[in-house]
Amino acid sequence: MSTVDTAWLRMDSDGNLMMIVGVSMLSKPVSPDELKHALQSRFMVYSRFRSRVVSDVSGSWWQEQEVDLDDHVIHTALADPAKNKSNKPALQHLVGKLSQQRLDPDKPLWQMHLVDNCVGEDGKLRQALIIRIHHCIADGVALVGVFMSMFDTRPDAPDHQPTARAAAAAEESPWEQIMLPVTAASLKAIDLSSTMFMKSLGVLGELDKIPAQLTNLADTAGQLAIDAVKLTTMEEDSPTRLKGKPNGKKHVSWSEPLPLSEVKAIGKAFGCSINDVLMASVAGALRSYLRVKGDAVAHDCDVRVMVPVNLRKASRQQKLGNAFGLVPLVLPVGLEDPVARLYEVRHRMNELKGSYTALVAMSVLGVLGATPKQVQTEIQNYFARKATAVMSNVPGPQTPLFIAGSQLDQCMFWVPQSGDIGIGVSILSYNGGVQFGIVTDDALVQDPDNIIKRFAPEFEKLVMMALMGDWE
Repeated sequence: MSTVDTAWLRMDSDGNLMMIVGVSMLSKPVSPDELKHALQSRFMVYSRFRSRVVSDVSGSWWQEQEVDLDDHVIHTALADPAKNKSNKPALQHLVGKLSQQRLDPDKPLWQMHLVDNCVGEDGKLRQALIIRIHHCIADGVALVGVFMSMFDTRPDAPDHQPTARAAAAAEESPWEQIMLPVTAASLKAIDLSSTMFMKSLGVLGELDKIPAQLTNLADTAGQLAIDAVKLTTMEEDSPTRLKGKPNGKKHVSWSEPLPLSEVKAIGKAFGCSINDVLMASVAGALRSYLRVKGDAVAHDCDVRVMVPVNLRKASRQQKLGNAFGLVPLVLPVGLEDPVARLYEVRHRMNELKGSYTALVAMSVLGVLGATPKQVQTEIQNYFARKATAVMSNVPGPQTPLFIAGSQLDQCMFWVPQSGDIGIGVSILSYNGGVQFGIVTDDALVQDPDNIIKRFAPEFEKLVMMALMGDWE
């Protein structure tokens, strides 16, 4: 097991489990046998889904074993719903409950739950497929590609083994532009500089010396180390009710889809990217939530979110493992005007272009995976204190997908939060729609619906301003 994957394996805590959790809404029920058939032919070809993790003092590794899919496919149902009445809160409660349950360490670290009797806000009866996979198996981008390989582009498609289609299904990452200057040589240099970084920390007994030690390192490691300094010496973001120590009880909520075409149109109207528009909507929703809770939101209030950035080439999207870094994006939550907020997000996004921060973060994480667990925990907590949330934005396929003749109507996922971070925001586009999802820790936010319901109104403000044409 790589040191990066090992780092994720050891990052589980009572407050945060390192599971990627997904929810897919299917148009009609798929039987457990049909799901297991799809898993056997398209999912289990990846050895990590057939392997348990074995660890000793020398490290961790994958050990293949016989897998009984009955241990990994659970069939359940929500209580019979009232006619045409949504029971989405009950499904969200179940997802939150599963998000805080550990996977069996004696088996491969994944599980799927088929949930019948799910009625959405549109009154339609669907089946939910809840997926739980430990982050040590792979990161979100890889897992989205593998998960999509279980589906077909038409309802009557024949059986097949996974192909490169799964890689093509994941469109170009909206964060990829940040990493354009990076080359293979840079990756090697970053590995070297991160090793020097760890050596410079010595026994790592005093975390308050990290900024000074990194500053010394910058003299010899050039721009890569300078970015490491920036990452490590960044100030904590604004104190809000969204920061604090998690207790491990999770709440989950997700929105109905926004039309992707409208998001693109608004971006074009303001001269911004789709990503800018979505990030500005997140900032506005968080601001609105804090205000409705009675909190004073100063003009300079900032919320830092750590954004996973895919570092794979497009041809390697299906390769499992963890190949991503983190970019610290500071959301201007204090700005009241939605257009000013959008332009400030665009400005801050542009400042991130060409940064090596994501690569430095990945390399440091890899080195931490080779250190004693206590050292890793102390340093990851040091970084976690600098941020409020983890946010992922993954583009999915824009054509409908099917499994066993059932159409995938909606899908959403959440990446885990580490250290004392208790908020996770996810954005996923699929089949012409964009959905927002959020997972919150009970110690910080007990009503994530109260945040989710604010995304669409914030986007509508931008639509209105664009129609008015009075935003220059």
